[in-house]
Amino acid sequence: MTGNRRPTLGFAQLWNISFGFFGIQVGFALQNANMSRIFQTLGKSLDDLAVLWIAAPLTGLVIQPIIGHYSDRTWNRFGRRRPYFFAGALCATVALLAMPNAPGWLAAAMLLWLLDASLNVSMEPFRAFVGDMLRKDQHTAGYALQTAFIGAGAVVGSATPFLLDRWGVANAHPGGGIPDTVRYSFYLGGTVLFAAVMWTVLTTREYSPAELAAFDDREVGEHDEPPVPPASTIGGLAWIVGGLAIALLVSWFDGEKELYLLAGLVAAYGIARLVAGALYARGHKDNLLTNIVGDFSGMPPVMKRLALVQFFTWSALFIMWIYTTPVVAQYVYGSSDPASDAYNQGGNWVGILFAAYNAVAALAAAFLLRPLSARLGKARTHTLALLLGAAGYLSFFFLRTPTTLLAAEVGIGIAWASILAMPYAILASALPQAKLGIYMGLFNIFIVVPQLLVATVMGTIVRHFFPHEPIWTMAFAAGVMLLAALAMLRVREEGR
Repeated sequence: MTGNRRPTLGFAQLWNISFGFFGIQVGFALQNANMSRIFQTLGKSLDDLAVLWIAAPLTGLVIQPIIGHYSDRTWNRFGRRRPYFFAGALCATVALLAMPNAPGWLAAAMLLWLLDASLNVSMEPFRAFVGDMLRKDQHTAGYALQTAFIGAGAVVGSATPFLLDRWGVANAHPGGGIPDTVRYSFYLGGTVLFAAVMWTVLTTREYSPAELAAFDDREVGEHDEPPVPPASTIGGLAWIVGGLAIALLVSWFDGEKELYLLAGLVAAYGIARLVAGALYARGHKDNLLTNIVGDFSGMPPVMKRLALVQFFTWSALFIMWIYTTPVVAQYVYGSSDPASDAYNQGGNWVGILFAAYNAVAALAAAFLLRPLSARLGKARTHTLALLLGAAGYLSFFFLRTPTTLLAAEVGIGIAWASILAMPYAILASALPQAKLGIYMGLFNIFIVVPQLLVATVMGTIVRHFFPHEPIWTMAFAAGVMLLAALAMLRVREEGR
């Protein structure tokens, strides 16, 4: 390598950098399309689904900032980010192989926790990896190709149960257990995930810390001093009081017990601020807690605006992932009984619907996002895509046959492509290089918190207002996706 300019990478190198995400998304797709089905098969009711999904976002909330912090500071003979790719893929593969053999819903929930934690260990460094390896003018191309792999992996993961059914594999278990179509899909998914991540691990070479520091696009002094935590005493106590207030309201109004988790998270952040401030005052400035709390409070303005967009966006997505199966089974296939053949046919078709929106996302990432963002800018492109996603959710009220539902997935797929590419391309170009890992991890908080809210609140809404009409969850999804599009109007990208 000559000079101080970060080299331009060719297509083959971009492919190798992002190919592991194909396998990671196979795992996420199997989880998203089948976990509600698995939980219901193992005896849980419709209004229990949201809380059982809490494991997934909660692990991301804890894991991603920690992994981001340490991956920024890791360097050994295996690299900076690649050790995390490997470790996460290995554990996720174990979880995928074990999931269809879970003896009950509790074991399935624990395996979901392990699976999501492991996928997050691999995924978060992949986001920062693109920023490490590419110049700013290649960020859109890098994240778009990563999105194409995400879409392709999701197509494979989502469609496998349906295809196995067509190839003669049993789609219903005589004793009411997990069908062979799901079982074999998880086995295949674990194998593909591990192989794809190992491709990236074995075919890429990371820049050393000295090489990264020498590039002329590094900001001066960007990581020379640890961040200063925010004023700890008043702010920290306010967050603790807020958490206690939420807990009291839940108790007073006899709310869902899962809302105590939200109260605990709010109070925990207040405690973290107090502890980080105390450590910093005693001279312990450069540690995990002070860095996470300090960087969280000192987020760049563009990251704060994107955080609100992410909050609404991922609320809508999580509603879709939880409730699409019961919606399609009841309104298209005519059954709300998880043991019925019609319900399982609906579950298989949801896999095809999820495969369809991911296929659209892959095509949009490959052929639409780059020219559109070059013309409109990344921020306006994302606003338009979110509006199309909201229209896709609303169309569930009008499209009531399996084939016509595919039309809904076009708008959702374009939105999904943009969700996976545009915010990260905007963010990576605005963040200091040496903090890409921690900031990408902290950015995940605004993906996880709305999922926790949906998982704790949506079940209550369904139970009290439309216990037998899950179609209304799609109206909620459309509404919050529209709010995301409106929030995106406040985002100004670098250079525009």
